Amino acid sequence: MLDRHKGTPGIRRARLALEQARVGADSAPETRLRLALERAGLPEPELNQPTELGFGVVREPDLGYREQRVAVEYEGEGHSEPAQIVRDIEREEDYSRAGWHLVRISKRHMGNDARSAVSKVLAAMQERGWTPK
Repeated sequence: MLDRHKGTPGIRRARLALEQARVGADSAPETRLRLALERAGLPEPELNQPTELGFGVVREPDLGYREQRVAVEYEGEGHSEPAQIVRDIEREEDYSRAGWHLVRISKRHMGNDARSAVSKVLAAMQERGWTPK
């Protein structure tokens, strides 16, 4: 059967979006970040996977590289609220105590094809022994 919509730009974009989608992403900015990291040659991260950091301490990093112990959190506008700032500090302390490197990304890191965000994550990964293949 001939797919008469195969060459339609909207259909191609929709197919590409489906191919790039991953279960577990919480937001479009997290997906854009993941795709930028992959385009830069970094491995595909785990998404929002429960990660035990200590007895009774479980966090779910937005993007995680378990082998290198690098967690990446995309912090949207809600992270500027006072109560959220306190929770973010606690989260960072949890990762640090467990020997993880937490990379915090915001909207300002996402311009110019997320080059600043990619640079931050790449530096953390290389610091933890990851090398491009």
